[in-house]
Amino acid sequence: MAALGAPLRTLRALLRELRHAAGRSYRDSPAYRHVVAAFRAHRVTSEKLCRAQQELHFQAATYLCLLRSVREHEALHREYHGRGERSSQEVAGLVGFRLPQQPGGKG
Repeated sequence: MAALGAPLRTLRALLRELRHAAGRSYRDSPAYRHVVAAFRAHRVTSEKLCRAQQELHFQAATYLCLLRSVREHEALHREYHGRGERSSQEVAGLVGFRLPQQPGGKG
C-alpha cells in the first residue's frame, strides 16, 4: 500500500464518500458521527501522543478504499450490465464492428 498521506485529507475523502453513499443527509447518519468522533478522539494534541493514530488512519484509509470501490463497481455495473437480448447488429456496435451489407438490400 502506498503512503497514507495526511489524516485530515483521509477524513475529508472519507466524508465525501459518505456523502455520495447517503445523499444530502449524510451528517445525520451514524457512520458520519462515528467517523468524526473517532478522528477527534485519536487526534494528536500537545498534552498527549496517541499511539493508535496510525492504526486509526490505516483503518480509515482501508474503509475509504472500500467505499470508493463499491461506488465505482456500481457505476460500472449500471453501465455494462446486460439489458436482455440484443440483436447481432447491436452487439457488433458495442465492440466496435459493423456487420457486412448483404447484396439485394437484405442487411
